[in-house]
Amino acid sequence: MGNQRAMQRPALSIVIPCYNEADCLATLHARVAAAARAAVGEDFEILLINDGSRDDSWRIMQRLSEDDPHLVAINLSRNHGHQLALTAGLDLCIGEQVLIIDADLQDPPELLTDMRRTMAEQEADVVYAVRRKRAGETLFKRVTAAVFYRLLDRLTDTTIPLDTGDFRLMSRRALDALLSLPEQARFIRGMVAWIGFRQVPFAYDRAERHAGETNYPIGKMVRLALDAVTGFSTAPLRFASHASVMLAGASLLLLFYIGWGYFRGSPVQGWTSTMLVVVVLSAIQMFVLGMIGEYLGRLYVESKRRPLYLVADVAGQVRGRASLGFKAGQD
Repeated sequence: MGNQRAMQRPALSIVIPCYNEADCLATLHARVAAAARAAVGEDFEILLINDGSRDDSWRIMQRLSEDDPHLVAINLSRNHGHQLALTAGLDLCIGEQVLIIDADLQDPPELLTDMRRTMAEQEADVVYAVRRKRAGETLFKRVTAAVFYRLLDRLTDTTIPLDTGDFRLMSRRALDALLSLPEQARFIRGMVAWIGFRQVPFAYDRAERHAGETNYPIGKMVRLALDAVTGFSTAPLRFASHASVMLAGASLLLLFYIGWGYFRGSPVQGWTSTMLVVVVLSAIQMFVLGMIGEYLGRLYVESKRRPLYLVADVAGQVRGRASLGFKAGQD
């Protein structure tokens, strides 16, 4: 969508996907706008992406855009999910640098100036925020997040930084490289790691959620984890071949054990051990079939080439954008 880029870009775009964030939006806008002015003066834009919210988020975004010429509010046609809503914002922003931040204010926008300084001093294309502390999160969430990131690091060929979310600052050339990736099932932080360029960490303490409840329940977290693993690793598929080798070895040992017992006149007795073997083998087979199904499902979705998102309404000054419609997967 290169024809939608402005000839003269603002210095900074801030992209914020939103879902049912009505209670946060006023404070979010005030803090983000103040942080942007402290960093680049008036040369910035804020994109709020309404991802099919069921509360008053869109109405509040429209009102905010009427009072702030820096704000562009984009209403997607339905709930596409956080990663596709974020993709929409990244595709439609036009700044030389792009800050990605969530709407719940757990990631402080006031860190923007320091992140820009880090980018300039280290000549980086990506400054990704690394969480030192995670205030307001349950022990279950902290433990599962830690396990997930470390397991993902072991499984994938691409090194994805530990304890990071989507909160990061990117240069225009890094963003353009990211937007060239066409996949439908998107795991943005993994895709950013895959594109390369110089990427540096920025440590910070994550705050509590400003208002409302998390929009990432267990089901969505599991789906994101599956997208991450299947999008950046073939290790689950390789598990089938590794399991077959181990089971073949175990079968040989079992065969020797049975033969040894037979020649000693004490053949193996009982159905318990037999059923245990059947259950274990069946569980492994079902796991392998399930993972094959996940990969086949991804191929099926990719083959349809549907648009990644659809835009229903836009509020605010859409400078430099010839049209706002959708982003399709690329051939």
